[in-house]
Amino acid sequence: MRRVLWLLLLMFGFLNWGSAQEPLAGDEALGSRKYQDYEKPEACKSCHDNIYEQWTQAMMSQAYTHHWDEIEYFKLAVPHAEKDEMVAGVKAGCNGCHAPISFLVGDVPPPKPEENSRANESVSCDFCHTVSGFKGDVPFNYNYISTPGRLKYGPKPGLKSPHHDTQESDFIKSPEFCATCHNEKSPYGVWVKSTYLEWKEGPYSKQGVVCQDCHMPKGWGKNAKMSKEDLVAQHLFHGAHDPGKLAGAIEIRMNPLEREVPYDGTVVLKVQLFNGKCGHKVPSGSVEDRIMWLHVTATDANGKVYHLPVDKKGFEGEEYTIAADVLAYQDMGLPLGIPDFKGLPRDGVPVGDRIFRMPYFDPQGRMTIMQWNTKSLGVDYRIGPRETKIETYTWTLPEDIPAGKVTFKAELFYQRLVKPVADFLKVPEEESHPFLINKATTWVEVYE
Repeated sequence: MRRVLWLLLLMFGFLNWGSAQEPLAGDEALGSRKYQDYEKPEACKSCHDNIYEQWTQAMMSQAYTHHWDEIEYFKLAVPHAEKDEMVAGVKAGCNGCHAPISFLVGDVPPPKPEENSRANESVSCDFCHTVSGFKGDVPFNYNYISTPGRLKYGPKPGLKSPHHDTQESDFIKSPEFCATCHNEKSPYGVWVKSTYLEWKEGPYSKQGVVCQDCHMPKGWGKNAKMSKEDLVAQHLFHGAHDPGKLAGAIEIRMNPLEREVPYDGTVVLKVQLFNGKCGHKVPSGSVEDRIMWLHVTATDANGKVYHLPVDKKGFEGEEYTIAADVLAYQDMGLPLGIPDFKGLPRDGVPVGDRIFRMPYFDPQGRMTIMQWNTKSLGVDYRIGPRETKIETYTWTLPEDIPAGKVTFKAELFYQRLVKPVADFLKVPEEESHPFLINKATTWVEVYE
């Protein structure tokens, strides 16, 4: 009898041991859930009306349906994944962050946005508020742990809901929560999105200022219809797509070395650019797509306008940080089915302007906008948190310049997508429209 009991206990122990599995995360979680495991955002709206409406305006609600993301995924990523075994995982993996519930369900690829499937929920309420942690040493590449159910995680203790259970979560308040999607490695092991790492290596992490402090600022209000007034984290997630966040993100100052210059002399200008607002580098995130450049002009006493190219500094890889009339992005030919694709203009901004970027290179060493095809990175000439970059402009005055005041203007522009790429792929103009981040002016007096 004891032997039988011992065997039963042993079997029970082994059965329990076998059923106690490690939580799934990252690629291993693909297909591990069902759509009915997650509530639709509209269910949350019935109580969290204000937060729901904020979310509908935010990029979180458009991560799958946004026009550029749709074009990039269906025109480039999916066909590339089907033709190149090395990047095959991006066919599913892109959705780990852009349509996480569809990824967890194993809906690969999800229906296109016009079919109005549940993939269109993008990064939804129930997905974020049922993430319990991440698996591994570093949060990246959607290695979140999704635990859907009645229990929802939030930033505050002691809250009660008639619809679900609530629990305070330190993780949902942490930068590591954001990093599960805002840190990304390519299939070649290269950090192609490193916003979290930039923050962690910068001054704000040391002061305890986290992502949510800037991108989910707290304001007085209610987080649900039945709740009391309190400080509530806003769910608009303002970032690189928000004009209010971009405006003035980088401060600019400008001065000449001499205020009075003879008509046959040379003007030397200094332009200072200071990142005093962003806790990460600028640009950040999808750096392969984004371009920020400094454009400097001079206007003489007769109103004639001159374009001033930046002085070279001579560091390695600088050629990628000065606008040039060269071609790039040849690797798009493979997913687009264009043999011997010659490429597109690399920059699409005035030749000679300073560009603040970090170039991404494909396995053949060519500049790419397909981050999943990135095997190496070029020089990182972005502006870090609390960093000042100083650019110099040396201008020999034209022979026919009139005496009088010459006004100089420095303008810092930003585009979410390089314009030649946007035009070629027929991406709506708003993605490549130049946005003025900041400007500065100064002057010199030219005398005979």
